[in-house]
Amino acid sequence: MCKHHTVKLSSKSSPPAASRESIDFMTLARQIKTWGRKLGFQQVGITDTELGQDEIRLLDWLAQRRHGEMDYMEHHSTLRSRPQELLPGTTRVISVRMDYWPESAASANQMLEDPLQAYLSRYALGRDYHRLLRKRLQQLAGRIQQAAGPFGYRAFTDSAPILEKALAQKAGLGWIGKHTNLINEKAGSWFFLGELFTDLPLPVDLAGEAHCGTCQACIDICPTQAIVAPWQLDARRCISYLTIELRGSIPEALRPLIGNRIYGCDDCQLVCPWNRFSQASGEADFSPRHGLDQVQLAELFRWSEQDFLTNTEGSAIRRIGYECWLRNLAIALGNAPGDERVVAALRERAEHSSELVREHVRWALRQHATFDHP
Repeated sequence: MCKHHTVKLSSKSSPPAASRESIDFMTLARQIKTWGRKLGFQQVGITDTELGQDEIRLLDWLAQRRHGEMDYMEHHSTLRSRPQELLPGTTRVISVRMDYWPESAASANQMLEDPLQAYLSRYALGRDYHRLLRKRLQQLAGRIQQAAGPFGYRAFTDSAPILEKALAQKAGLGWIGKHTNLINEKAGSWFFLGELFTDLPLPVDLAGEAHCGTCQACIDICPTQAIVAPWQLDARRCISYLTIELRGSIPEALRPLIGNRIYGCDDCQLVCPWNRFSQASGEADFSPRHGLDQVQLAELFRWSEQDFLTNTEGSAIRRIGYECWLRNLAIALGNAPGDERVVAALRERAEHSSELVREHVRWALRQHATFDHP
């Protein structure tokens, strides 16, 4: 649910049509996939730009206001499903995926089961993935240019209004599961996506076929029942939305359901049976930093703003800001077992300069009324 910021990596003038007559695009497509794997992508697929049915679903989702306060989703909404309008001349999309599961991280399930520990979504434990994927996509474009000559292209990593999962499914990288995440039958769902829009007339791959069957484990496990029906997510109830995208007060009715999740939520992926096939990432950048895979809530709540900025430098976590960081932690501490140490940490922020923080601290202290005494 990362907010999109357009980043133009490169765009080259297309060569004269005659210069492409000698190119064997079938061979080039195979080479692109080989180069992509050598650059660290676990899979590369190619698709066209037709997303008509996905556009209908997007517009219906927006009409139901299920995007909450993510107003940017409404901006250029149809542009998301029309790559050829986002980058004129685009005829193909090269879609890539890169595994990110951090092998060295403490057990996700154990952290969720310990209410005094802070749980952060596994993708956010290491460095922000955007820069790494952009660099690799740029390198892939360079290899293509060496083989095919100058061509029109642009690289994206959650950096523009694009229906990434829909394109990845069309490119054969997997299928969109009932939780609305992309699943690969040989690799699960713990991976990032990126795209290279191009004007090269490459052959396209077969779209991924769904294999969820009758399973609805992701629907049943969702702490806030945000997956209101198969393939239908109400972001307004989703913990990832509440802890990352929402900038104001988190609805009180949902606070107890958040548990100790302070940045995102992985429950629907942790329970997915296809993730038994997932592979740990070999990228050092995705390894946990600053011990965030196993850290006490109270310890994080005592971070100063400078501590927050220092320890989240180069991390996706920084985008929520210090105020929302404390808001999220206050809720998690309110959900923690009654303990004088927890209450003491909350009292330290009771007079914080931010009303948003103070409000959530007051709520948390009410959850520990037995311990909340001078």
